[in-house]
Amino acid sequence: MNHNVLLVEDDPNFGMILKDYLELNDFHVVLAKDGIEGIIEFRKNNFDICVLDVMMPRKDGFTLAKEIKNVNPDQAIIFLTAKSLKEDIMKGYSSGADDYLTKPFDSDVLMAKVKAIIARNKRNELPEQESYEVGKFTFDPKLRVLAGYGETRKLSPKESELLKLMLQYKNDLLPRSVALLKIWKDDNYFTGRSMDVYVAKLRKYLKADESIEIQNIHSEGFTLILADS
Repeated sequence: MNHNVLLVEDDPNFGMILKDYLELNDFHVVLAKDGIEGIIEFRKNNFDICVLDVMMPRKDGFTLAKEIKNVNPDQAIIFLTAKSLKEDIMKGYSSGADDYLTKPFDSDVLMAKVKAIIARNKRNELPEQESYEVGKFTFDPKLRVLAGYGETRKLSPKESELLKLMLQYKNDLLPRSVALLKIWKDDNYFTGRSMDVYVAKLRKYLKADESIEIQNIHSEGFTLILADS
């Protein structure tokens, strides 16, 4: 399976060289020319790793990294920079970097770092359950199927993601901001209203089982209560 890389580099020639090199090594690469384009692309896709230049117009790499980490705190990031001062390197790590390369660098070194970080993150990931018991319902997240009480329902992608996230937080508070940033990639009034609609749909789908409750904690989030858990 090809891994997805977000490459943000304001030098068009250098950016294309890196993009071509990564693609020759079986990565799928999205190239953005500055931090503003970078955050737009990041919100549209899921990436295994982000490779960010530091010195860019409109929005620098440190600022972009912080915005990326607000959306996904676990996102892997490598900085590319001409800056080699200790304080700049420390600033990079404090912005959420997993690693830091000073230009000029050997492309093979970048490749080795990218592969090592992705492999490490894959090892740290919890294996996804094939199915969940939700009261008297069974939920298959891969097929997006909720089955119970003689009915089988195909969930939409967002319904499925939201139910899976609630199950990961079952009997505990799922903060609104976590769900919005993870699924909707943005936390604003409109995405919040959209999520409320999806929560209402899930309540409707699960209402046949009286042992299940989705509690709304005003302005804070939701809690999926499973009485038998």
